[in-house]
Amino acid sequence: MTNSTGAPATGGHGYLDAASAEPLHPAAREALLAALDTGFADPLRLHGRGRDARLLLDNARAVVASCLGVRDDEVSFTSSGTAAVHLGVLGLLRGRARVSTRLVHSAVEHSAVLAAGDWWTREHGGTTDPVGVDRHGRLAVGALAAALERPAGAVAVQSANHEVGTLQSLEEVYAGAGDTPVFVDAAASTGRTDLPPGWSAAAASAHKWGGPAGVGVLLVRKGARWRAPFPTDDRTDPRVSGFENVPAALAAAAALQARLAERDELDARQRALVDRIRDRVAATVPDVEVVGDPAARLPHLVTFSCLYVDGEAVVTELDRRGFAVASGSACTASTLAPSHVLEAMGVLTHGNVRVSLTRDTTADDVERFLEVLPGVVAEIRARAGVR
Repeated sequence: MTNSTGAPATGGHGYLDAASAEPLHPAAREALLAALDTGFADPLRLHGRGRDARLLLDNARAVVASCLGVRDDEVSFTSSGTAAVHLGVLGLLRGRARVSTRLVHSAVEHSAVLAAGDWWTREHGGTTDPVGVDRHGRLAVGALAAALERPAGAVAVQSANHEVGTLQSLEEVYAGAGDTPVFVDAAASTGRTDLPPGWSAAAASAHKWGGPAGVGVLLVRKGARWRAPFPTDDRTDPRVSGFENVPAALAAAAALQARLAERDELDARQRALVDRIRDRVAATVPDVEVVGDPAARLPHLVTFSCLYVDGEAVVTELDRRGFAVASGSACTASTLAPSHVLEAMGVLTHGNVRVSLTRDTTADDVERFLEVLPGVVAEIRARAGVR
């Protein structure tokens, strides 16, 4: 099997883009196949098949709640992580609209948060205020406090940055937010780090932890001032509309449970491999900047930027050699626009490469990548007349 370039198709251990989508966890595959025949029916129906589906859905919700340390009734399944982000952010804003229609967010939030803020501004006359970050991508808590000297409807902050891996200090954010409800985008970190209490709403995405795509998780804290921002229907969950994908929800729960069981061993192994990448890239690729916090970070992700090259060119050449990586923002790579995350951090935006390891990535895989990378960068620079 080959890809569009005629080279061997990127797959297996050459796949280094887990931050975009982790391969399906074996536990998820097993649960999904088992549930396809028993969980297809509408879980609201009173017949036997409906009751079977309801049991599976309730089980999936209970497992996710247990894994995340929340109540069962605080968990809703959505059609994607993006949908969960939109519901979380906009639901808090609507619930606090009489207090303020202003959304305060870090300057490095995912595009889903930015899009929700833009929509809120257009449709409801609200405003959005981005708060700056330091060179590692961490929210400036002092700037957040200054932004909240005026009332705000909600604060939106990610638990970990999806491009550079930097962990935010959520406890400091909660303390700085005071009475303003906090929405946490936990898509990049769920299954890898714990979500400390203090949030009013949060969102996650199953395909980031090895569950199937098309399953998002919306968390709304009991007692939070949250109101549905979009029309709903007569389903029993008042926060979402439509028919849940029961087999996929069960598979997502199984993958999350399995990921937590193996987290300590996996995180230690991946952190050591990423440390090796950080050191070797800095030592073997001239004019490179490794970005993101070197310590307070996701264990499986590293980003670096290479001067005098185009990030998309690096991605293409690495793909020809059997390695799948990302460049810049996963949601804006096709626009050829610089990453807003890297720009907000004040770091090099050109020639950006994001490497994110899967649970199956080995030391040999990393070594092969590190052997290929310097030559790829040098070749691209040579074509551009840079020596």
